[in-house]
Amino acid sequence: MAVMTFFALMCLSVFAQESPVFSTDIEPVLKARCYGCHGAKLQLHGLRLDRKADALKGGESGAPSLVPGKSAESLIIKYISGQYKDVVMPPSGPRLTAEQIALFKRWIDGGAEWPADGSAVESKKGSDHWSFQPLTRPAVPAVKDAWVRNPIDAFVLLRLRARGWKPAPTAAPAALMRRVFLDLTGLPPTLEEQARFAKNPMAAVDELLARSTYGERWGRHWLDLVRYAETNGYERDATKPNAWRFRDYVISAFNSDKPFNRFVLEQLAGDELPDASAETFTAIGYNRLGPWDDEPADPATDRFDQLDDIVSTTSQVFLGLTIGCARCHNHKFEPLTARDYYSMVAVFNGLQRPRNGRTELDLPIGTWPEVERGIARDAKITELQKAKVPLTAELKSVPDTGRGYYMRELSAKPAPTFLLVRGKPEQLGPEVQPAVPEILNKSPLAAVPTEHSSGRRLALAQWLVDKKNPLTARVIVNRVWQHHFGEGLVRTPSDFGVMGERPTHPELLDWLAAWFMDNGWSIKKLHRLIMDSNAYRMSRQNNAQYAAKDPEARLLWRLPYQRLEVEAIRDSVLAVSGQLNPKMGGPSMYPHIPKAAMQGSSDPDKIWKESDEREASRRTVYAFLKRSMVVPMLELLDLCDTSRTAAKRQNTSVATQALTLFNGDFINRQAVHFAARLRREAGAEPVKQIELAYRLTLARVPSKDETLLLVEFLKRESLEQMCRAMFNLNEFVYAD
Repeated sequence: MAVMTFFALMCLSVFAQESPVFSTDIEPVLKARCYGCHGAKLQLHGLRLDRKADALKGGESGAPSLVPGKSAESLIIKYISGQYKDVVMPPSGPRLTAEQIALFKRWIDGGAEWPADGSAVESKKGSDHWSFQPLTRPAVPAVKDAWVRNPIDAFVLLRLRARGWKPAPTAAPAALMRRVFLDLTGLPPTLEEQARFAKNPMAAVDELLARSTYGERWGRHWLDLVRYAETNGYERDATKPNAWRFRDYVISAFNSDKPFNRFVLEQLAGDELPDASAETFTAIGYNRLGPWDDEPADPATDRFDQLDDIVSTTSQVFLGLTIGCARCHNHKFEPLTARDYYSMVAVFNGLQRPRNGRTELDLPIGTWPEVERGIARDAKITELQKAKVPLTAELKSVPDTGRGYYMRELSAKPAPTFLLVRGKPEQLGPEVQPAVPEILNKSPLAAVPTEHSSGRRLALAQWLVDKKNPLTARVIVNRVWQHHFGEGLVRTPSDFGVMGERPTHPELLDWLAAWFMDNGWSIKKLHRLIMDSNAYRMSRQNNAQYAAKDPEARLLWRLPYQRLEVEAIRDSVLAVSGQLNPKMGGPSMYPHIPKAAMQGSSDPDKIWKESDEREASRRTVYAFLKRSMVVPMLELLDLCDTSRTAAKRQNTSVATQALTLFNGDFINRQAVHFAARLRREAGAEPVKQIELAYRLTLARVPSKDETLLLVEFLKRESLEQMCRAMFNLNEFVYAD
């Protein structure tokens, strides 16, 4: 049997060698290695290889690429086999193997048979993908049930009823109270607030949305997305001057409920707006927040790395698309081409980074006349300083309108942008014009140049927030949903493409997106709508029958558990201990870093200028974010990677987290403060101390068993040790 099988395989192998099949032997190689430069979207040197007629005709050389029956005369064979030293195809990556070249030769010598339709055009896969379809407002399901408080509940209950399921009961008031406060402000309710909202926790929503602590909480979510940090990364990791002003801009935008469509315009093109101001110039710091190598080995490649950072971030944050994967070739899995990618690069190609050698410079902010005067003043000061001449009185009198960290365009006509073959700056393809992915919009961007810039970024931003764009509203409402429910309706929040997950409730997602735009793109109104639903008010109570079929609660039959982010954990500890400093804005503070963590630095005395305890007790959003030296507690408890956009925090469970929360300097110091507060406010009686500790940390009174247990504990251990244990309860690091 073995001999017969071997003989049969040999016969099949010989047959395959004699007759290569285009669809299985030839086309896969063409798609992988040739169509990127010689396909439907791009024809370098006039050569197109995805259609038989074009392949037979050849390109600019005039010689046929393909001569059926005569592989030796076919230009494609001469190129891929290396017969010409000055022409290597494919131009980058590994050469075709001897086996692949032999297949092409046999296929051509056998007549180069091609499919009957004469075409191998690149796939249109994805054109019918759900997220690329126009956004409509689905009708709200006519579900009659007392549980339905608003349209969200109707959509959720309809899916549950289809399975014969019921939603979990409403959460207990104390648990719901902590959920509401921590969701919106990242801080637990005070004793006074617990008394005021004990019977109706949802009554606190409007009050919390009006507090400045709301912007500090939700601004941090946005900073994750836009890869915010205050240093450049790489070896020197120099500080970005005045980058903290962008952080303050974001917090202020959330507190003022700046319409999201305006928020987008300001960050991408604040300098191109007719009403450009100090605020909008600060906002375009968005484009400059990514890592930057101040001493690159290859400056040309580094320039495109910077542009890639902006394009990749923009496409993921606002569109939920991974267009950055098309930098070197057409996207392998999405209907996004290299031309799409470089057309987006063209939008930002005019931006220049102000610097003096390896030192980054900030720029004046204000109205355009104020900015121009400030830039002229900067140039004159630099000139006088180089000449060692004192500043004139006239120069000193120019008002300082403030400084910002942003890039600017030096001309209304940026240099042309070319598609880079295989992403290499030295291999220029055809010139491209500013545009958005063709799958979404086949028309080029209608940029209107201004006196100061190309207008391209504003054209892109206006398209992003156009109601005809199917993605932007869907993406942002999904992000808000994610932070309230732990998971988005689309569980790949920055990937709405073909490879991303489909929405669990597509009609609800579209209804929310349409509602959001119709209601002024207001994030606060969206919060109210979501939190007013019974879907949000559900408990996290498990149902074994449902969990067996839907363990992740994708159908929203209960609220999933989610651990608090490190900022909310640290801020809650400070609030409970009584040490939280409510100071807002301004330059960042430097929390304590253990000496052991500093020993790995080459310059430990200068790398971190530690703040005093009062300043370091500000909210965590104001902590200085140094890319090469992240505060250990923040890093261990899953602070996002600041080198790229982060759609979702990791949620790990490792031993060092427990050690940090139990033995770390910060927790032990706050346990001392917490114990002092308990003695001061509850007196010396252990039972009263225990009750106050529970109310402050968990917003509830302890059970009888919990009280008895801790009374016995305090007979053996100090109050400080009990406080340390309270900070380590699971119930404390989870919203409820």
